[in-house]
Amino acid sequence: MSVAELQQLTRRRGGPRAKGGTPDNKAALIFLGPWLVGVVALTIGPLIASLYLAFTNYNLLQDPKFVGLDNFVRMFSDDRLHHSLRVTFVYVLVGVPGQLIVALALAILLDSGMRGLTFYRSAFYLPSLLGSSVAIAVLWRLIFGGEGLFNSVLGFLGVQTHTSWIANPGTSLWTIIVLHIWTFGSPMVIFLAGLRQIPRELYEAASTDGAGTWRTFTSITLPLLTPIIFFNLVLAIINSFQAFTQAFVVSGGTGGPSDSTLFYTLYLYQEGFGSFRMGYASALAWLLVVIVGAFTAINFWASKYWVHYDD
Repeated sequence: MSVAELQQLTRRRGGPRAKGGTPDNKAALIFLGPWLVGVVALTIGPLIASLYLAFTNYNLLQDPKFVGLDNFVRMFSDDRLHHSLRVTFVYVLVGVPGQLIVALALAILLDSGMRGLTFYRSAFYLPSLLGSSVAIAVLWRLIFGGEGLFNSVLGFLGVQTHTSWIANPGTSLWTIIVLHIWTFGSPMVIFLAGLRQIPRELYEAASTDGAGTWRTFTSITLPLLTPIIFFNLVLAIINSFQAFTQAFVVSGGTGGPSDSTLFYTLYLYQEGFGSFRMGYASALAWLLVVIVGAFTAINFWASKYWVHYDD
């Protein structure tokens, strides 16, 4: 069939071009309409509004007053902001690798052919669904309280203590990091899917050559899994910078004790809805966008040195 005949047949059957030779996109626009309205009303609109408010002095009660770059200049002398950044960076730099290591280890264990895979996969995924909830955060306060489950376990092991790990500035952040690592379910499922895509012939060949477990992992599993690791890493970093509920509930919204759990998002919330400095809070939100964008760009730049694709 010639090209001319194919084009004529396409027009006759109501192909991509309607009468007059113009694209018929009405159906696509109808189906995309709700999504477009949502993007404009819930995403683009608030983004533009927050960008404008970042250059204003706005307290939610009076009209915004344009102040130029004052909100951004103030960040250089804001000690609580600097402290919240340190707390958040510790949370990200420790929690993200810890979560991915646990997720990968359990994915490898589940991929080894153990019975009841469907049950264990669902059970291990459950923390990811519940970990960001208020109920789990409240439960975490009870577990690491002075008379909580953690101290009871230590007492059973012979270590008697009534320390409230949540109320101790030296340990409160680490309890939230443990909570973050505990929500390993989502990256674990993605790792498990990636492991299922690795050809079994490679493991059989390695076993024939006498390669041990560690050599097989470092020479086959890890290199072929680097695209999945990269994907989970980017998502985990973005989600960690946005963490809010755990710190808010565990600290009662204060970031205490002694600002040890003052996450960046919690400080942003305090400035916007606690002190009614919505203009400054908007500027903080855009600083967070820049930080997350910078980390993501660095990851994409560095990926060419350690991520291995099939091609």
